[in-house]
Amino acid sequence: MKNIRNFCVIAHIDHGKSTLSDRLLEFTKTIDERSMTNQALDSMDLERERGITIKSHAIQLKYKHTDGEAYVFNLIDTPGHVDFSYEVSRSIAACEGALLIVDATQGIQAQTISNLYLAIEHDLEIIPVINKIDMPSAMVEEVADQIIDLIGVERHEIVEASGKTGEGIPNIMTAIVDRVPAPKGDPKAPLQALIFDSVFNQFRGVIAYFRVMNGTLKKRDLVRFVNTGKEYEADEIGILQLDMMPQKVIAAGDVGYIITGIKESKEIKVGDTITHVSNPCEEAIHGFEEVKPMVFAGIFPIDNDDYEDLRDSLEKLQLNDASLVFEPETSIALGFGFRCGFLGMLHLEIIQERLSREFDMEVITTIPNVNYKAFTKKGEELEILTPSDVPDPTLLDRVEEPYIVAQIITKPEYIGTIMTLCLEKRGNLTKQTYLTTERVELTFELPLAEIVFDFYDRLKSISRGYASFDYSPLNYRASQLVKLDIKLNSESVDALSALVHKDKAYAFGRKICKKLKELLPRQQFMIAIQATIGAKIIARETISAVRKDVTAKCYGGDITRKRKLLEKQKKGKKKMRQIGSVQVPQKAFLDVLKLD
Repeated sequence: MKNIRNFCVIAHIDHGKSTLSDRLLEFTKTIDERSMTNQALDSMDLERERGITIKSHAIQLKYKHTDGEAYVFNLIDTPGHVDFSYEVSRSIAACEGALLIVDATQGIQAQTISNLYLAIEHDLEIIPVINKIDMPSAMVEEVADQIIDLIGVERHEIVEASGKTGEGIPNIMTAIVDRVPAPKGDPKAPLQALIFDSVFNQFRGVIAYFRVMNGTLKKRDLVRFVNTGKEYEADEIGILQLDMMPQKVIAAGDVGYIITGIKESKEIKVGDTITHVSNPCEEAIHGFEEVKPMVFAGIFPIDNDDYEDLRDSLEKLQLNDASLVFEPETSIALGFGFRCGFLGMLHLEIIQERLSREFDMEVITTIPNVNYKAFTKKGEELEILTPSDVPDPTLLDRVEEPYIVAQIITKPEYIGTIMTLCLEKRGNLTKQTYLTTERVELTFELPLAEIVFDFYDRLKSISRGYASFDYSPLNYRASQLVKLDIKLNSESVDALSALVHKDKAYAFGRKICKKLKELLPRQQFMIAIQATIGAKIIARETISAVRKDVTAKCYGGDITRKRKLLEKQKKGKKKMRQIGSVQVPQKAFLDVLKLD
């Protein structure tokens, strides 16, 4: 065990984690040159296309140190985007050390700080690495000073490297051997292993990835999953290299996988403990906190017959992404579907894309919203997940909405525009700290509903990409929220209802009505699109009817002949409007939900 090192790679998005991991794989010859690709640890096409890491990936490297000793490194590459911070917390729980990578051209960013605090909470040994030192715009000394201020390390403890050229990789390897502690644990104690990830394979069933804290696991052992209480035989165990490598024994300190032939995704929980049936451990490992979704949206199959397939697809996705939560829901307009909880808008987009690519499921997503609390005049507390859950205004005392603490790190010249954006989003500034003369940290308290849509994109554009953003939940506060309904010919479309702040309801209603006017096909009768709050109409657009020129066959003659034909047409249109129903096409739903 003294020659095992378990560590993860943490950084802000785009600071070069995956590229640096590629160089570590090349240096230790874990992957031969022929099968080497860029972002080797990113297994999804989606990750390579977008250049982001979505899943954390574990891989074992073998390294011969300069002192002649052979070491085993278990490396876990983690995502950098704020929406996937749950993946990072799971990886950190399975490690003793962390490489904290900072881009020499950008310096410390918001996500760097929040990932660093996660690692410090778990008592990980931090090795700071300044990456991209080969870039012409690299500010190595400035960034080193920022790191020293942040973690209080000595200058010689910071490793300088380049993921592109491979410079500094031997120094990183030496630092891992010298500074990351070997795993503690007793191979002879009862088995105690923490599940930190799982995937579904259609031939083998559920494959769980785990880290052994104490004890030894052998092939064919009978094991129990502590939380679910289920017992299985370990059909195959092994270590994770680029492919899975079966082994006979995995002992304390190691990271590996187990296949037990489980077909039901509900039977494995990430964060659970594996132990022996014959000699169980006294207590389960304290896993990671239950994930708290931030954004909720309804996901509905385009064809109602696909409802069960959608359930299966979501369950398999949940295995691979434990931060996805869902429960069944019905809608008058869209039929049967699921109410899903996500960590943010990027997370929602990725899940939608993965459903389409991996499971061939085309779905409709309703307007994303957050979780509100409503209090009635009798003092009851209700959870509001969809606008239709809001009680009658006569019974309602108040509605509370979730607030977050947002940390934004930027250059001083963008402070004004960022403050304007946050104030427009109903935020208030609580703290302003200069990290250096060129970097300032702004802390805001903002309603979560305001950052759900376009906040991140707008922040990036007004700061020309020089602002980084991270947030954490704060509390619930009373707010003036109203339920906005969209009506087509006086029929309410429940999938387009939304809870919005009173001050923004008018603009939001106008926007949706205008968009629907562009998207809805014209009918034989007139369609009235209305945005209403209770009985009050706040915005309206009208789609005129498709008319046939009924007077075309009248060549001259008395005007009354034309009038008679037009009156007849008018009656027909009126009758048609009473019996005709307006169908909202799928494309219109999707486009309305992409309101800019």
